[in-house]
Amino acid sequence: MTIDRAVLAFAGVMVLASAALAAFVSPWWLLLTAFVGANMLQAAFTRFCPAAILLRKVGLRPGCAFD
Repeated sequence: MTIDRAVLAFAGVMVLASAALAAFVSPWWLLLTAFVGANMLQAAFTRFCPAAILLRKVGLRPGCAFD
């Protein structure tokens, strides 16, 4: 698995978890969805992603987006 795929998987899990928490606990959990979306948008332009940095330190190989 590359860093790119791991970041996408992590973002997907966070969005799904946030949606479930918003449905069953409190609508305030949608702020987490907004945060994940904003982070993905800024990463598309700046190529800075905290999750990618952590995954690189764990030892995953970089893909084409975070090399």
